[in-house]
Amino acid sequence: MGRADTVTDSPHVHTPQRRGFAARGQLPVVCVVSLGGGLGAAARYGAGLLWPTADGAFPWTTFFVNAVGCALIGVLLAAIDALGAHRLLRPFLGTGVLGGFTTFSTYAVDIQRLAGEGRTALAFAYLAGTLVTALVAVWAAAGATRLLLERRAAR
Repeated sequence: MGRADTVTDSPHVHTPQRRGFAARGQLPVVCVVSLGGGLGAAARYGAGLLWPTADGAFPWTTFFVNAVGCALIGVLLAAIDALGAHRLLRPFLGTGVLGGFTTFSTYAVDIQRLAGEGRTALAFAYLAGTLVTALVAVWAAAGATRLLLERRAAR
């Protein structure tokens, strides 16, 4: 068997036809993530308009948006795993809506702003506090959702 036979027989060869097939298969996912991301980003923007952060103040809005978004991700993942939802629901709600709603890029800018203002201790507290809060929110919300679903199923 020659080199050409080995390459063309390989299942790992990505021909234009295979790339087109894979792209068409992912088109619904890309569409629902895009739609969900727009909705989530609009909700986050609305939260910023309703509860703006004053210059030099602690970024409470970003902190709470990220905490709530992470809690909702925990609920979503536990519920989808337990209930078995449509294959596009997780990318729409999780990656799209909640990915667009949570804003770790703004979180990073807020940390940089606080540090640039000479509020280094507050910047580090915000950095660590947000990470811990986000992780605890996902863990607690997922655990509570699983518990509620188990109790519901036991009835």
